[in-house]
Amino acid sequence: MRGRLIFPFQAELCRQDTQATASLDPDGAGPLESGYDRDFREPVLADDDGDGLGRAVRDEHPPVRLPCQVEAKVFDALQMAASGNTPDSAIELLFHFRNLEQQGLVDQETGQALINPGDRLAGLYDAAGSLVFAVTNPPGLFVREARPLGFGLGRSRPQRNLLLVTLEDRRQAARRFA
Repeated sequence: MRGRLIFPFQAELCRQDTQATASLDPDGAGPLESGYDRDFREPVLADDDGDGLGRAVRDEHPPVRLPCQVEAKVFDALQMAASGNTPDSAIELLFHFRNLEQQGLVDQETGQALINPGDRLAGLYDAAGSLVFAVTNPPGLFVREARPLGFGLGRSRPQRNLLLVTLEDRRQAARRFA
């Protein structure tokens, strides 16, 4: 017995395609050769329109919707900075491994969930498929941690059943390309 989710919503996740992102050339003939920053090992930020806000250069797999339980930890909490309000947001989503397995989001060799840090939440939907909450990007809500829970459930064949995913917003900035 693996249990089930209580009052599930549908989370639309956009998983980052790391291989495609690595092969991107975000500035054409400029100094960047990849979609990843060599030092920080994360997608580079590009300022296409000169407004000082960075756009993450990233490629994503097609969106997937998964049943989940939602726990809003912090939502648009006021945090002042010299440039104005930079609100904080963080939510936790609880996924059942049965649903991840059905969608092919568990690695067959390692057993690891294929929801990873850097993946993005696009929105939350109710059971009928109606939009409840759209996540604007930037700042977006990105996976910070994906942690399996509930090991050892079931007497005859112990299994794990839940994946706790913590998502947080990201501050956006850009460096100027010379």
